[in-house]
Amino acid sequence: MMERVAWVPDDVDEGLPSAARLYDYLLGGGHNFAADRELAAKFLKAQPNARNIARENRAFLRRSVLFMIESGVRQFLDLGSGIPTVGNVHEIAQKADPDAHVVYVDYEEVAVAHSKLLLENNDRATIVQADLTVPESILEHPDTRALLDFDRPIGVLTAGVFHFVSPAKEPKRIVAAYRDAVAPGSYLAISQFTADFMPEEMAGIVEVMKNSRDPMFPRSYDEILDLFEGCDVVEPGVVATPLWRPESVTAASDEPTRAGIYAGVGRKR
Repeated sequence: MMERVAWVPDDVDEGLPSAARLYDYLLGGGHNFAADRELAAKFLKAQPNARNIARENRAFLRRSVLFMIESGVRQFLDLGSGIPTVGNVHEIAQKADPDAHVVYVDYEEVAVAHSKLLLENNDRATIVQADLTVPESILEHPDTRALLDFDRPIGVLTAGVFHFVSPAKEPKRIVAAYRDAVAPGSYLAISQFTADFMPEEMAGIVEVMKNSRDPMFPRSYDEILDLFEGCDVVEPGVVATPLWRPESVTAASDEPTRAGIYAGVGRKR
């Protein structure tokens, strides 16, 4: 009971499933509720490869952070960071450089509560509770400004989150706000679901997610590439997640399009 109290805020609605807790469940985590598991069962029925898709997306996040570290970046803004699990950004970055700074951002209550517990003794990483579709609430937040130097390159991470941003909210405008706020030489990582791969399964996922607090909006290759305006997309471009700089030949899936997600990284000009 004490463990549950530590990571479940008093005002959380356990009956309303969320994408963050669904993702946690698909990755094998334990910070989710019955409603999230019920949604996951429907998600898995629509897309039986969902667990592997989640793992591939998490692996892309890791590789993109390592790439940015190798490129000299030492500070990161992780938008829609979700519930902490194995291989969090601060763990990856601070293993390479203990002085690396990370600001996580999420609006989901459990994600924020669990992140605070994880980071309470880490003065180079923090969590900001905010909606990523309101960039100014994050970019001007005092905790963000305390940890990130906007005169130096920042790695902006949006792994598996922009498919929750509706066209009505103008995703390109939102991305542009973050891009314009960071220094030249900063990097932007994007991964998101697409209907270019497995369109029937994607249609099923969209239908399932209508019943959650986080409806889903898959995008085409061209639409995702367009989000990188103002950046030079690094090799190998926008590709299926397992094909983005795999660590070995065998690490790339035999059927990469079954990953269901496009991924890419761009460098701000």
